[in-house]
Amino acid sequence: MSKKETNEQVLGKGFYAKIERAGNKIPNPMVLFVWFAVIILVASFICGTLGVSATNPATGEVVTAVNLLSKDGIIKIFTSMVSNFQTLSVLGPVLVCMFGVSICEKSGLFHVVLQKLVQGAHGSDLLVLLVFTFIGVLADAAGGVGYVIMPVLGAGLFSTMHKSPIAGALCGYATVSGAFSANLLLTNMDIVNCNFTTTAAQTIDPNFSGSPAMTYYFSAFAVFTLTLGSLFVTMKIVEPRLRIRAGLEKNIASQIEVLTPQQNRGLRNAAIAVLCYIAFILIMVVPANGWFRDAETGGIVIASSPFISSLPFLITLLFFIPGVAYGFTAGAFKKSDDLVNALGDAVGDMGPFVALCFVMAQFLKYFDWSKLSTILAIKGAELLSNSGLSNLAILILFIFLCGFLNIFVGSASAKYGLMSAVFVPMFMLLNFHPSVTQMCFRIGDAASDPICPSYAYFGMLLTLCRKYDDDFGFGSLISNMLPYSATFFAIYIAQFIVWYIFKIPMGPGVTFMM
Repeated sequence: MSKKETNEQVLGKGFYAKIERAGNKIPNPMVLFVWFAVIILVASFICGTLGVSATNPATGEVVTAVNLLSKDGIIKIFTSMVSNFQTLSVLGPVLVCMFGVSICEKSGLFHVVLQKLVQGAHGSDLLVLLVFTFIGVLADAAGGVGYVIMPVLGAGLFSTMHKSPIAGALCGYATVSGAFSANLLLTNMDIVNCNFTTTAAQTIDPNFSGSPAMTYYFSAFAVFTLTLGSLFVTMKIVEPRLRIRAGLEKNIASQIEVLTPQQNRGLRNAAIAVLCYIAFILIMVVPANGWFRDAETGGIVIASSPFISSLPFLITLLFFIPGVAYGFTAGAFKKSDDLVNALGDAVGDMGPFVALCFVMAQFLKYFDWSKLSTILAIKGAELLSNSGLSNLAILILFIFLCGFLNIFVGSASAKYGLMSAVFVPMFMLLNFHPSVTQMCFRIGDAASDPICPSYAYFGMLLTLCRKYDDDFGFGSLISNMLPYSATFFAIYIAQFIVWYIFKIPMGPGVTFMM
């Protein structure tokens, strides 16, 4: 029996198996986004010809669909293809980050560190996975870097624990993406959301002043519930399903190896390199006049600070520097050519992802230029406001609306820039504090992230999974990410209902109701 036939037999006839079979009949993601782009072009022609429009209730602006198949549209499509690709926000950070991750992987540092971690747990898989999922929830504080690093770490960790590396990759990605609105730290998205919320709220109350911490209580509490939720889904649903897939045995470590003296020296030198690097960062950040602080305010964790702006590269170096130290000490790298070749391999491994990004960038721009995404959001807002449902039901429906829109529009800031202008004033008129609206948006946006195909990192994840299983298709990915997304929705909404019933403030200095 072939590998494909074996996997087909293993799938069975359950709900997730049906989704996987149906999804695997969908073309390659790159082809899929070509079709998406064509559909948007045709839809723009139809809607633009018919004059489809919507009025933004917050600004009074009439948004009309744009026909991209007109003369101006065609010219714009052809002259902007390269710039569309160059300006895709995730492309640069992912490729740069992969340089550091690849050096850690090629040098063997990842393998020995994960091996040490498993050994230190003394056979307690539960403890290791609990720590991994907890770190995954917090990893979004590093921005898009967490989406790159955690799946790679998860694959290596699960392999070392004699589990499916694909399950580790999925767990890492789902945990980072699903916890997009939960953290013990204030993230850049808190700052961005606060700016949009404050601007929208001032249309109703000109004296309103928001804080980046306005949803901190809710977000911090969700860290622990999401950690347990991700751990449960991984151990009870996803890993058991993937454990029995054919052809993965060769990718699973067979035993814990004894480290050689050379490898131990490499670990020591890598640790010294990390400590020196962290000391350098602290020197740049801790002093009041630190070079990595914002020049005007002296702030560190604000969007304009050099520290936040350079965070993806700083994290890349956090992997690159110890990887180089370990590689040359342990003998994985003999000369500089070996290091250069490892970097070249990193780019080669990301080839399918880069090609997917080119097509995806065109689709996202077409959707934006056509104004169809804006019209869709406004129509959804009108539907909710005219529903006649209770306030709690409307808030929960708003959460699902945000999740639905996220499937089509991956940029969180772009969506909230529009939706805050509509929904923050709307819910303020219902006497809800603007922080409630902001948190509802972040819940819907985060819980649907694990299954959002328009997110460029999603293609990167599929590329990683196919390194371990050539038959792992789009349907396989969706079917195994659905349990995470469904669980995160349930956890978030259950927590939100508790907050609603007891009118618990979303963050310090705010109230649930105005």
